[in-house]
Parts: sequence; C-alpha cells; structure tokens
Amino acid sequence: MQRILSNYTVPLTGIASALDDLVQIVQHQPVAVLVRDRTAFYLVGDAFLAARALENETNGRAENPVAGAPTFAEVAEKLVLLEADRVKRGAFSLGSLQILRNRLQANILPVLGQVRVGDVQAEQLQVFMERMSAQSASSTTISQYLVIIRKVLKLAVSRKWMRELPEIPRIPIISQPRSTFTVGQYRAILRTAKRLAREQAEAPRVKEGRGTRERFWVTPRYRRLQPDMYWLIGFMVNSFVRPSDIRTLRHRHIEIVRRDHTSYLRLTLPTTKKHDKPIVTLQPAVRIYEQLRACALGASAGQPDDYLFLPAEKDRAHALAVLNFWLQWVLRETGIPRIDVHGQARTLYCLRHTSITFRLLYGEGIDMLTLARNARTSVAMIESFYASSLTGEMNVGMLQSRRTGRSR
Repeated sequence: MQRILSNYTVPLTGIASALDDLVQIVQHQPVAVLVRDRTAFYLVGDAFLAARALENETNGRAENPVAGAPTFAEVAEKLVLLEADRVKRGAFSLGSLQILRNRLQANILPVLGQVRVGDVQAEQLQVFMERMSAQSASSTTISQYLVIIRKVLKLAVSRKWMRELPEIPRIPIISQPRSTFTVGQYRAILRTAKRLAREQAEAPRVKEGRGTRERFWVTPRYRRLQPDMYWLIGFMVNSFVRPSDIRTLRHRHIEIVRRDHTSYLRLTLPTTKKHDKPIVTLQPAVRIYEQLRACALGASAGQPDDYLFLPAEKDRAHALAVLNFWLQWVLRETGIPRIDVHGQARTLYCLRHTSITFRLLYGEGIDMLTLARNARTSVAMIESFYASSLTGEMNVGMLQSRRTGRSR
C-alpha cells in the first residue's frame, strides 16, 4: 500500500473546485494529489518552501559549525588587528606588521579574499601558488606568504569557523647566495667613489632603449657625488650594519672604544629583527668615523642627534634611496655589473654581505656564533646564505698552507 506523506489529499479532478482552500493549505503543508487513489504529486506553497529552507539552514549550522563563516578577507582583517595589538605590547615590530598588510593586499586577498574561510581548500591554495609562480617569486618569498595564510586559517580554526586546517603546501627553501664584492672590487669602488666626489662630476643620465630616463626624484644637489658615499662603503664593510640601520644611525649611537692594542666603535642601535645587542666594528671603521665627524662638525653638524650620512636630508627613506642611486653610479663607473653571477642585484645590502663574508674568509679563528650575534643575525642564516657560497679558491693560500714544524 502506498504511503501518503501529507494530512491533506485532493483528487486531480477536484483541484479546480477546491482551489481557494488549497491556496491557503499549501502555504503551511503539502497536499497530495491523487489519481486513481494513488499519489501522483504534491502541491506546496512559497511560505512552506521558505520555512523548510530556513529549517534546513539552521540544522546545517548545528551539524556544520563553519556554515555562514566569514570570508578569508574578514578573518585576515581580524588577524591584522591582533598583530597591531602585539605591536603596542612590543611583541611584534611595526615593520613586520606593514609587511603583513602589504603581502595580504598584493597577492593573498586577490585570490582568497572573497572565499568563505571554511571553503579554503587545496584548490584555492593551488591558484595562489600559480599566481606567485607567474611572478617568478623565489621559494623563500612563497614560503613567507604561506606563513601568513596559515596564520589566518589558524585564527579561523580557533574561532570555530573551520574544523581543521587544510593541507598547506610545503615549499623547500632554496638558499640563494648573498651578493658580495671581492676584495678587488671593494677596493675599486672605494677608489671610484673617492674620485667622483673629488671631481664633482654630475651623474650621467641612464639610457633605456631609444630614450633617456630622467631620474626626476634625484634633486640637483644629489646629482653630484658627496664624500658620504666613500665613507659609507668603508663603514658598512667594516661594521656589519644593514641599510635600515644607516637610515636611522645617529652620532649618539656611536662610542669610540680604545684599548691597548686595538680600537673599535660600539654601535648601540635601535632594535632590528628582535636583536638589541650592540655591534662591535672593525678597527678601520674608527678612522672612517673620525673623518666623517670632523667634516660634519665643520659644516655645523655632527651633534648627538644628527644623522651620520646625509644629515641634512630629513626624509630618511629618500636619503637611503639617494645612497643606493650613488652606489649604482659608482658600480657603472667602476665597470662592475649591477647583477652578479648568481643573478642577485647589487644594492646597499651587498656591502653588509661583503662585511660578513670577509670575516668568514679572513677572520682568524672567528666562530659563527660570535659573528652572528655581532651582525645581529643567526648562525643558521650565516650558514645558509654566506658560508654556503664560499669556495676553496677564495682563500687558496690558507687552503694550501703547510705546518712549519713537526708535532711531537
């Protein structure tokens, strides 16, 4: 016997005569339409369908906690607010927060932003990976982006908007050797910087294709090389500092320390990358600093709150850009390619890399931990990005040296 899933029935031939009553009934429950005493179909109204849809959605949320979850972009916004609170507590740097925002806006949100966070799966992550690959992003860069995506998704799990993290691709990091100068190149750019400052020649325009590109952001006073460039090259190679340190470095951060057989500068710089210990320079940095400060005092500068390099330039981001422009000018004049043999661009950071590499090559008995702490980095970073690029030919004399006496 056929089961009728309704409390109301009507024969097919009786629909027309009972139409007014049926319109009211079907808004609350279905009506079975019979043909020869068997159910042919059911009549249902809009109100009944809407009520059932709402019931199903409510039941679905009870069974599935991620139903109705916010979008990836909304969760990312909450993550940014949490990280901003960490900045206020000193547990997260303002620079890292800005990098987080930039990376979200540049590549993550365009792919994942409008996806419900509970729906983020391997397919969406693959689209993101393809976007990064199209930009020729390095394995390190892609890995850093995936760390941000993982943070957003972990926040969603903690708020019960996701049951569990999807499988996030693991990117093997390929360490690219840092761009450095050889001893010969270092000496050559020092000589060139000194000569250009002495000659006061104006920077040449850079030809690009058929035209000539104007460096519109370089004001006329910076189109002639100043002694700052010569001092900067020597100072960075003998002090391990980063370009970001140069931007903020003031005379009050520097103390000259003289001992019986040596002298050096103690640099007490603002915290960078969670490192707050002083930096000890090599001895040549003392002479460079003394020359620089004597010149600054002669120009009514050199006071504790004055900057070391380009002290008259209050826009320190612009000051750093000018110094990098000067370095590229010096490289062209010296005949050193802007891109090294590993495909890495030579920028101001190259001077820091050279400083660390020279210590690995020529520092007698120096250990990795001492070097890493003084350079405000880690042993792992030095082993991955500096020591990994050293070859026997770089220090062939030491490699082929012999002991002068026999051990007993």
